[in-house]
Amino acid sequence: MTWDDIDWNCLARQRERFLDGSPGTGPYWASASDLENYDFTYGERIGWKWDAVLDELDGRKWRPSKGAILDWGCGSGVASRRVIEKFGPESFTELHVWDHSELARSFARNRAVADFPGLAVSDAKGIISGDAPIGLLVISHVLNELSAEDLSALGMLSRRSRAVLWTEPGSREISRSLGSIRDQWGREFRVVAPCTHSNPCPIREEGNERHWCHHFAPPPPLIFADSNWVKFGQRAGIDLRSLPYAFIALDRDWPGPEPGLSRVIGRPEHFKPYARLLNCDSGGLSELTAMKRENPGLYKELEKTKRPLVYRWSRKGAAIESGEAIRPRS
Repeated sequence: MTWDDIDWNCLARQRERFLDGSPGTGPYWASASDLENYDFTYGERIGWKWDAVLDELDGRKWRPSKGAILDWGCGSGVASRRVIEKFGPESFTELHVWDHSELARSFARNRAVADFPGLAVSDAKGIISGDAPIGLLVISHVLNELSAEDLSALGMLSRRSRAVLWTEPGSREISRSLGSIRDQWGREFRVVAPCTHSNPCPIREEGNERHWCHHFAPPPPLIFADSNWVKFGQRAGIDLRSLPYAFIALDRDWPGPEPGLSRVIGRPEHFKPYARLLNCDSGGLSELTAMKRENPGLYKELEKTKRPLVYRWSRKGAAIESGEAIRPRS
């Protein structure tokens, strides 16, 4: 597909469905064209969020155990394709795609076969109802549409999985719901990210109701000079600069986080003399400051960097004296 092929009416219908976001309101996809238009636009933006998630996991030195990957609620399959691109098809024995829509399963399967010709790809219909082990369970942008039955089914699939990657929009409601699932499922897994600890999520503690665990992915810079993307953003009512997301990464085999790491929640706020940020670590949530005069490099980095905000701080109380950034290896 190219921009000349885009069906703008189709994208408008999809936008209305996204905003509705209620479970059980009928078939999501009416045609293969729906999926093609979605994958080229909305799906690509979701792919940028997955890129940020996978960069963070790379910085934490996480890799999936070799085994089957199951993309649940696959849609066009963009999530599993991004994961496979990051770690290489040789990291997985096979890919299973599942969606309530047969059209979506077919589209995701065909795209994966074309992109990864050496990887076995199949419809996961039989896997869902079976008991075969799953290496990696991938879930993306489905939480606000899940029925109670769907969530229960996902819980059962998680118990068959060695690891889970789940990415969602970064809204307050969805993020806090994902945090609840993190605490429930985390009893059987070790938490890899975004947390730097295995304690219960501190955002869910009393007194922290105004907070939610979200982050911002960087869009590719070239899209801002691309008139097609600018037109898409205007017609869809989307700020192309803002890609908020929330995610959890769980793994049964994870040895545990490096000691002393912190994760910045949301975006740091910058004032003339200092930067202020919401910090999460093994001690819980805390508001920290980095003075511009004492640490100009860090002050600027917190404003400009596009990578995940994972640090090892040297601090005195709530004052950051210095910070070592945890960067993606690749």
